[in-house]
Amino acid sequence: MATREAKVGNLVLASDRLFLVAGPCVIESPDFCRRIAEHLKAVAERLQVPLVFKASYDKANRTSLSSFRGPGLQKGLEILARVREEFALPILADIHSPAEAEAAGKVLDCLQVPAFLCRQTDLVEAAARNGKAVNLKKGQFLAPWDMKPVVEKAHEAGAKNILLTERGTTFGYNRLVADMTGLPTLQALGHPVVFDATHSAQTPGGLGTATGGSREAAALLAKAAVAAGADGLFIEVHPDPDKAKSDGPNSLHLADLKALLEQCLAIKAAVSR
Repeated sequence: MATREAKVGNLVLASDRLFLVAGPCVIESPDFCRRIAEHLKAVAERLQVPLVFKASYDKANRTSLSSFRGPGLQKGLEILARVREEFALPILADIHSPAEAEAAGKVLDCLQVPAFLCRQTDLVEAAARNGKAVNLKKGQFLAPWDMKPVVEKAHEAGAKNILLTERGTTFGYNRLVADMTGLPTLQALGHPVVFDATHSAQTPGGLGTATGGSREAAALLAKAAVAAGADGLFIEVHPDPDKAKSDGPNSLHLADLKALLEQCLAIKAAVSR
């Protein structure tokens, strides 16, 4: 099978080498992002894993009006630009409107179309026209093969560097399931396929006024996805997840990431043999 590739910033993310998209769910402060980026870069360099730094400047899809959303577009992009400059890491964040795509594309190396918005044609086209890489997250309400028209929209709007991300499928109330057999279906569309371990371990609305989840399940799913052939992993991390302002229950402890990546790299090597 031909190698699937996507250029994100100064990196070429390819299916023959496990790569990582990681960072906090949301920007909590400039220093917070800097500390996490520094730790992630050290781990990635030591393990020789290509790394894209991810953090959201605005969590537009929140369970409650009182939920923390982040610093907003302008301030958030300023923080991400500093992370990009200081640590020489490609930057990814989610966008929510065509107008936002234009502004964010001046800073981001990869524009992420959120799962809930992946069928919004104007948004997909705006992200694709920007000229940067695009990460299309599969909606929780879609089958893997339903992403083909989404990819076609991005192609027709000019996207050349595309990532596809599996993040679980709705299964009854407050539950998601991760169907590993869907990974090769997504890969057949011709782009690197990322498995979002932490969002796949969510229980949407499971805490009543917030989303719940299981970081133990996230680690298990990450290893299962690599065994099933995922090209990259998407993992949200936090130095103290129980105090995180967003997605704490399913975020991994920052200090635990290295050990998990070591296990995943060993699995990748075994599968490759």
